[in-house]
Amino acid sequence: MTKPIEQKYKYMRIQGRELASNTLYAKGVFSMAWKLIADKKMEGEDADLYREIDAWFAENLSFPEPCMKKEKVVCFFKTENYAEMMKMMRPALWLLEKYEQPYFLVYTNTPGQIVYEDKYQIAVKVEDIVIEEFPEDFKTYETKEEREARKQSSH
Repeated sequence: MTKPIEQKYKYMRIQGRELASNTLYAKGVFSMAWKLIADKKMEGEDADLYREIDAWFAENLSFPEPCMKKEKVVCFFKTENYAEMMKMMRPALWLLEKYEQPYFLVYTNTPGQIVYEDKYQIAVKVEDIVIEEFPEDFKTYETKEEREARKQSSH
């Protein structure tokens, strides 16, 4: 029987496509929702709902010290303790979908150097981002013929 995804991976992050200026890392779910409110795209009952969700997280999760100090970190939920958090997060994801904000659930066992950890989450140091040119000879796959030729030449 296949394990549920949260049992295969230790950490999970919900992030969008926009990059945060301080880390050049994809913005997390909280930043995405607050931006919708700040840009007046999400108002009224929807904004109130998100504020309630955010207040629950503020009450129940510690605000990581590296985040308070505005260090270059990103946070991940621990999957071993995230059932209750995900119950509270689902309405936030529904809001992102309602406002057509693409998001991704990123699961990993190797998020990077952990600089903060509590029962529910970790903060990971963001290393300097290296941006490389896309090589002209880049290939996304190896053809069957190329694979066979490589195997023949290695024998």
